[in-house]
Amino acid sequence: QVQLVESGGGLVQAGGSLRLSCAASGSIFVINGMGWYRQAPGKQRELVVGITSGGRTNYADSVKGRATISRDNAKNTVYLQMNSLKPEDTAVYYCNADLIERVGVRLMRYWGQGTQVTVSS
Repeated sequence: QVQLVESGGGLVQAGGSLRLSCAASGSIFVINGMGWYRQAPGKQRELVVGITSGGRTNYADSVKGRATISRDNAKNTVYLQMNSLKPEDTAVYYCNADLIERVGVRLMRYWGQGTQVTVSS
């Protein structure tokens, strides 16, 4: 069974920074893409940034220049550094991992439980 556990959320003032972490554990053969999504109250979940196993990234326009994603493949962990936070960044942040549990099993997307990020003005 695969688990994604996020940490690092919290309350921060506008202009501040946060670093989110997400570690995947359990039955994992290989992880392809990883990333972060967010969902604000009353809105749909949206992509923040994704990163491939080779390190290619895809940032949402709303966070370009303020967010940096990185991953440690040896630790099956992905990080999100967010700077110059704005109140509109307030949301529940979810990490995802597209992975194969074992040979012969298809690629599947797994989600973390979410971590709240609140930015006060």
